[in-house]
Amino acid sequence: MPALRLLQAPLASLALLAAAGAAQGATEPALDPAQPALTCYTNITLIDGSGMPARPAMAVEVDGERIRAVLPIAALPARTQPGMTVVDLKGAWVLPGLVDTHEHVGTSPNRRVAEANLRRCLYGGITAMRDMAGDARFLAELAREARLGEIASPDIHYSALMAGPGFFNDPRTHMAARGAQPGAVPWLQAITPKTDLRTAVTLARGCGASGIKVYADLSPELIAAIVAEAHRQNFPVWSHATVFPSLPADSVAAGVDSISHAYLLGYPFMVPTPNSYATKLPVDPAKVHEDDPRLQKLFAEMRRRGTILDATLTAYVETDRQAGAKSLGRGAIAERLAAAAYRAGVLISVGTDHAGAPDSPAPALNEEMELLVEKAGMSPADVVHAATQVGARALKLDAEMGTVEPGKLANLLVVAKNPLADIRALREVILTVKRGKAYPRIDYHQPAPDDLDGVW
Repeated sequence: MPALRLLQAPLASLALLAAAGAAQGATEPALDPAQPALTCYTNITLIDGSGMPARPAMAVEVDGERIRAVLPIAALPARTQPGMTVVDLKGAWVLPGLVDTHEHVGTSPNRRVAEANLRRCLYGGITAMRDMAGDARFLAELAREARLGEIASPDIHYSALMAGPGFFNDPRTHMAARGAQPGAVPWLQAITPKTDLRTAVTLARGCGASGIKVYADLSPELIAAIVAEAHRQNFPVWSHATVFPSLPADSVAAGVDSISHAYLLGYPFMVPTPNSYATKLPVDPAKVHEDDPRLQKLFAEMRRRGTILDATLTAYVETDRQAGAKSLGRGAIAERLAAAAYRAGVLISVGTDHAGAPDSPAPALNEEMELLVEKAGMSPADVVHAATQVGARALKLDAEMGTVEPGKLANLLVVAKNPLADIRALREVILTVKRGKAYPRIDYHQPAPDDLDGVW
């Protein structure tokens, strides 16, 4: 029989598993192509992220950063070879690493806070995230270190923001461009009809961004022009649902790849429609009607085009919590509109738009997934699909991640219970594997409040 390293997990030997993952090397250059690091996670029930039913008695073979094979455990004896580490997960549930499609870790750069949040995300099962605008200088540094395994973090794919000139009075843009002029840097660009969009998109790509975020104060014509040029350069465009004065239907018609914030789908019901980001008023819940023909037409067009809704329910629920008795019910509006989109067959991804409480042991993504089940009416299976394959598609990286299949990145989440029966099972993380490297949950230690300088 070939020489094997057999680890029994979960339990105490997860520390050994972490050492085995480290031995594989966190970076591609550390891997020796002549002697690939092989690990086999066996005795699992597999949820592969494609939406297909779970498969018991399965195994996943990992070769360096990539999945080499997905097979029944009965086929393993014929495949084992010298140097392979076999990890018996004792019937645990394995699914693709989760994707958070709406984070902000670089709006007001704070290294210690960012690293604490990123570490919690990774050990909570998130292996990739889309940062939706911040300081690209800071984000590029974090993204590089995350990619190389120098910090414990999901892979970071960040956006470059485009908006009308008036938006750049917003103090957040000044924090994200500190030392430079917001609106005049590649990651925060003011767009007018006179802008050379070919150059603007090229500059956005040059700052390391993975896509363009269309944010505020842009006409339908300008959004369409941005999308056309970005897509010509094979670059995705992600938009706020309402851009002011442009409405969701305008962004969808322009061909954006995803729209963010279910709450913002309520603005077409407001008469008159706010004509700028700065002058917008809250959505009136009494005016929102989920069965309105205009909304149903929008959803039909999103379904036809494959436009993804990045719902971000938890951000609005959190806003209501902080407002207390002064809450305007934004969370309830977002939940109603996300539920209507789901019933209409719109693809929904799982994004948070906030980090969550610093004393929470789980990332905010867990609450978002639970809200999508409990308030938007999604099934746990559909939420798992939304947080894996649909999330990867929102990043235009579904050829690389989002499902467990040969050739894709070895991004895996191991949990103790069945998340298809109860989405809260995703809080019971045993192990995260990112790019083939193992991060056992037992190695996660929550930072003390003093470690975050009192800022979160």
